[in-house]
Amino acid sequence: MANKMKNITAIIFTLLSFAFSGIRATAQETEDNSFYIIKLHKQIDASSARMFTDALKQAEQADADWCILDLNTYGGAVDAADSIRSAIMESRIPVIAFINNQAVSAGALISIACDSIYMKNGSTFGAATVVDQQGEVLPDKYQSFMRAMMRSTAESHGKRKIVQDGDTVEVWIRDPQIAQSMTRKDSVLSFTPTEAIANGYCNGTAEEIEDVVAQIIDVSNEKYTITEHQVSATKGIIYFILNPFIQGLLLMMIIGGIYYEFQSPGIGFPLAVAVTGILLYFIPLYLEGFVQNWEIIFFILGLILLAVEVFVLPGFGVAGICGCILIIITLAFAMIDNSIVFEAGSINLEPLVKPFAIVLVSTTTMLFLSVFLLSRLFPTRAFSHIALKTSLPSGREGVVGVETSALDGLVGKDAVVTTDLKPQGSVSIDGKTCQAQLVAGYAQKGEIVQILRHEGGRLYCKKKNY
Repeated sequence: MANKMKNITAIIFTLLSFAFSGIRATAQETEDNSFYIIKLHKQIDASSARMFTDALKQAEQADADWCILDLNTYGGAVDAADSIRSAIMESRIPVIAFINNQAVSAGALISIACDSIYMKNGSTFGAATVVDQQGEVLPDKYQSFMRAMMRSTAESHGKRKIVQDGDTVEVWIRDPQIAQSMTRKDSVLSFTPTEAIANGYCNGTAEEIEDVVAQIIDVSNEKYTITEHQVSATKGIIYFILNPFIQGLLLMMIIGGIYYEFQSPGIGFPLAVAVTGILLYFIPLYLEGFVQNWEIIFFILGLILLAVEVFVLPGFGVAGICGCILIIITLAFAMIDNSIVFEAGSINLEPLVKPFAIVLVSTTTMLFLSVFLLSRLFPTRAFSHIALKTSLPSGREGVVGVETSALDGLVGKDAVVTTDLKPQGSVSIDGKTCQAQLVAGYAQKGEIVQILRHEGGRLYCKKKNY
């Protein structure tokens, strides 16, 4: 009886093991196929490149089986497109391009990097000629670089074997010569869906995402889920600030605020503008990993050197030049990932060209506006605290112009400070009010200073007890 019970128990365990193994197999077979959708319907720039790379990382973290790039763009910055291209080629999950109207210029490069390409009827794909901001075709050295990038991207998909005239030969999955034909100064190649399919650059047509999914899996027998990437409010603000145009405006706020604060020392509107610009500029870049601690330290050191030059060592010497250089360098380096510049033990300066151009153009523009335009654009009293006036109405207390010869007799005399010298202001001497500047330190209204010399109609002085 005991043996019979053992046999029955063994049979039951055997049947249960087969049942559970069948359940596990069924569950594995019916597991959902997951598709992660990334929509890119805008110009290709630093913000869109960052958005895509973040979204692709989220797709990998979610263990998506496929990533579908819903693409509709007329192109954009080559460096941003190259970042997206590299992310696609390094992705561990397949990336499928769905050209939902246009994939032109940088969009063509991104599409070629994808594992598969599907096009909507009526869409266009190609025309990857490099142009400047005005749409003018750049010299051939830029086109040559773009052609090489297009060829390299096409070659990354490898070759396949086909039988031709009875022989087995290898052909490119995507012909590199066709890819480089999209980048020419004349006769630029573009494809319709039918032409792209005929040339091996399109896997089929689709009208919507579900049509793309239906061509990848058997939707009638296989379950699937579609998840569309959503940008959070915080990320949306960060991507917005990463836009080069917005960064240029923030740079103008920083430079303009610093300039006016040093012209009129004291905590006021210019300082608030500068601090706001600094926070909006650095915080998103710091959160995204672009800004390193050394860049923040160098920026603060640059501000300190400028302050020393203005308030302690009047003039424009070594401290001021070093401060300006540090500020410009840190503002430019903050725009890019430092690992791109310092890669594999070598220094690649090419990624720095665009950031330095943005910083220099923004700085020059803001300084020009500050010096030449603001006093003319806002002559009313409401803006008198922003722009320094070059003249004052007669009959009011202020600085009175004097002949240079008349200033010679003032050297060595004592004067009374009429407006705080920080380090510039005005003093009263022999019943006249003159512009003056302290050579070191500060002087408050009512203090006595001694005139040392004069230059350009301005008196230079020191505190009497200094």
